[in-house]
Amino acid sequence: MLIKDKIFLPVDTVEKITIADSFVVRSNKLGSGNGESKFYIGNDGETLRGFYGKSGFSDKCFFLKKDLITFLTDLKAEYLSPQLPYKKKDELPDLFYSRLKKISALPTIIWFSIKDQTQIAGPRVYINSTDENYQLIRELALPNLSYLSLLKLFSQVDGEIIYQARLFTDFMDSFGVTAHPGEAIKEIDRIEASTNLSQDQKYQTVKARVGQGKYRKQLLEECPFCPITLVSDDRLLIASHIKPWAASEQHEKIDSKNGFMFTPTIDYLFDQGFITFEDNKQLIVSPWLSKSTISRLNIKPKIIISQLPITGREKYLNYHRSIIFKG
Repeated sequence: MLIKDKIFLPVDTVEKITIADSFVVRSNKLGSGNGESKFYIGNDGETLRGFYGKSGFSDKCFFLKKDLITFLTDLKAEYLSPQLPYKKKDELPDLFYSRLKKISALPTIIWFSIKDQTQIAGPRVYINSTDENYQLIRELALPNLSYLSLLKLFSQVDGEIIYQARLFTDFMDSFGVTAHPGEAIKEIDRIEASTNLSQDQKYQTVKARVGQGKYRKQLLEECPFCPITLVSDDRLLIASHIKPWAASEQHEKIDSKNGFMFTPTIDYLFDQGFITFEDNKQLIVSPWLSKSTISRLNIKPKIIISQLPITGREKYLNYHRSIIFKG
């Protein structure tokens, strides 16, 4: 990554820092209180200090504007039609547009610092900052649906270390699905109301959303096993869309070329953009997975997945690399 006219290389990642209800601004809160700006990042120890620095650390961090816009866009359905009981639920639709406007006016790289709160006795470690841009975490994030990741970057030129911060959404804990349920419901309603589709077409389109019906049958005929794990027991295979169902055109929703058969872990990694593929079948792994996680998953970045069916899927993979992949 080129920052400040220097090339920075990734060192490691803290994958998921929970954004608690006690941390966000009042309008976003589910519970009582006004929120506090100190942020719990984990318990003290060798791993934490190895990532952030020794006690009393002060680290330089940044957001990319495009990542913040993506984050807000991912949360748009919840901002505009809140499913959870926020403190100022009725204000969230207007807050979405005002916050998006605010982010859009910021520079491409948005800098802030974080400081170790040594005045708070351990073992819990907190950070805080007087920088206005740090407050964007509290302002934009919705509790239970958001988390923060940090990517540690190192310059080979002069040894400088900086941290890329990125906000992500996670709908699984609250809604049990990987995408906001409101979007799927609206799309299903639109399909059901369509006068251009037969009842069977409507049925097959809705079934394809969860990898069932003719979509799954045709995909299994083309991909009778997971190309990464080589598991062929169809009870353990998920028909995964490459371009998400909700983002697809009508014909793309049921197009077997818009899918792979994956085992559950591989399906989740692909669906959430932690892995993707080049057209030459090379596996690309997101830098937002830590080295330890990659090792435990036993996935090998840049390996060629020889059994991956590519022909006819190039346009969908281009969408996945460009829009879904967490690069």
